[in-house]
Amino acid sequence: MATAQTGQTGDVRRAISSILQAGEHDPVEALRQARAAARDWPEMPAVHRLLAFILRKAKRDREADAVDLEAIALSEQQPAPAAARKAAESGQWEQAETVIREHLKRDPEDAAASKLLADIAVRFGAFRETEIFYRRALALAPGFYKARLALASLLSRIGRGEDALAVLDEGLARDPEHLETLNLKAALLSHDRQLVEAERQFRKIIAKHPRDGMALVNYSHLLKTVGRTDESIATYRQAISADKANGRAWFGLANLKTEKLTKADIATMRAALPDASEADDQRIQIHFALGRALNDQQDYEAAFAEYATGNRLRNARFSYDADILSGAVRKGEQVFSPAFIKAREGVGSGTTDPIFIVSLPRSGSTLIEQVLASHPMIEGAEELFEMEGIARSISNKSDPLTYLDEVARLPPAALRELGEEYLARTRRHRSTDRPFFTDKTPGNWKFAGLLHLILPNAKIIDIRRHPLGCGFANFAQLYSFGMNFSHDLTDIGRFYSDYVRQMAHFDRVLPGRIHRIFYEDVVADLEGEVRRLLAYLGLPFDAACLRFFENKRAVHTPSSEQVRRPINRDGMDQWRNYEPWLGPLKAALGPVLDLYPAVPENWPD
Repeated sequence: MATAQTGQTGDVRRAISSILQAGEHDPVEALRQARAAARDWPEMPAVHRLLAFILRKAKRDREADAVDLEAIALSEQQPAPAAARKAAESGQWEQAETVIREHLKRDPEDAAASKLLADIAVRFGAFRETEIFYRRALALAPGFYKARLALASLLSRIGRGEDALAVLDEGLARDPEHLETLNLKAALLSHDRQLVEAERQFRKIIAKHPRDGMALVNYSHLLKTVGRTDESIATYRQAISADKANGRAWFGLANLKTEKLTKADIATMRAALPDASEADDQRIQIHFALGRALNDQQDYEAAFAEYATGNRLRNARFSYDADILSGAVRKGEQVFSPAFIKAREGVGSGTTDPIFIVSLPRSGSTLIEQVLASHPMIEGAEELFEMEGIARSISNKSDPLTYLDEVARLPPAALRELGEEYLARTRRHRSTDRPFFTDKTPGNWKFAGLLHLILPNAKIIDIRRHPLGCGFANFAQLYSFGMNFSHDLTDIGRFYSDYVRQMAHFDRVLPGRIHRIFYEDVVADLEGEVRRLLAYLGLPFDAACLRFFENKRAVHTPSSEQVRRPINRDGMDQWRNYEPWLGPLKAALGPVLDLYPAVPENWPD
């Protein structure tokens, strides 16, 4: 154990050294001295870390964990960590990073500082570095459950569900009744489609903790996923009765879109708002739930104000730079030239299994997947996110779009191996022996060129919705992560335009490769669009696709309730109620809006 500590006195350093030496010969005496030192210097994190270290060597892990948490609380009060945290909370991420890195040079055993650096790194998408620092924090303080939960959430987010569960199980081996860990484990089991085990875990938690808001809300999400809507509503209401300021429960209830929130609900939510700070996720969720409730009451101006407030608060925490994506789209046009594509024709994996559904969120991709998953030859595997991981592995950088800098250097064998890697990664998500499966990750449009190179025989379906309908629906939807463009109308417009521009490029260089569907056409002529879609896939028509709403499969996206009803126009024109406030979205869309469904022939640089 090192002894570095900012502001540490000579007396403390000598005491720590003496205790460590005693521990080599007389552990009992070392423990006695360490307890005495903690009493003598109660404000010194290093002394408490030493006590935890000696307790852990004595196999007294629960005591050690408690002392570690005391040391972490003291560390967070030190000037440098406090300053870094304040900078992070105000959005000054680079300043926060600089301060905390300097602090860690002086005090490398500060577990709290390691976690803070990981929290900062995740904001920049530096997931590999994030994992390193979360694991460093846990190595220093194994009972640091905030770091453990953050690490598991990160691993799940980047598609490493088994690793995430292993991290949680390590924590439960230390404390089998740790409520937050049990909750997150059950939620991740649900996310990984292990629904029976997830429900068993939730029921076990709720039986012991019937007023635990986290368990109730996560269980409600699971019930919604499997179509048990009435039970889901009742469980959300149970969570709200336990805590009127439970933003996750209010938003979950509103997000069902089948449960009308009442004027009494609106009054309750507004009364709960003062209890939450502006940086609190619960407050943001309540604003979005209020938006939905006021929409149901047809008070559209007030509803838009709530959506705008929620997005403003969210945007302050998760910044977005639209220029990065625009630059990547332009670079992609240069990289994926006709000559580049022709030189690599047919070199990827020969599999025909995957069917990719790309789009912007809120465009109808869940509906199209539900239609296809009702065909006896297609399994609906939902959003898989594996293509993003493969893109990131090419450049070995946190931003997956940097694969564009490296893809030209990949030999044909590497492209084929990447296609096979995609199949291997997605295999764990499949539960049937149907010959084809869907991957409806909307953002895979960003990797259309890579997708074609490594899986040249895979099918690609592009589902598109009116720019204002799609744009407003994204503005009114609160996502858990990864959709930072959705917090600002101008950013949404630019994102939509970049998407249309990229897909137009691949229409030119790979004519006929991508099958395009417009949501409005699906609503107007479901059977005609389904027949054309199945013809593109080379599959026979099956009438079950028209009865998609009878399919009992689990659906994890916000559209789960809509796809369990026959096709309808509900919500399709909702944006018209908000048109007076959509000026920034219209301006950012420009000709993409004016020409919809056609696209501009020339794009501004």
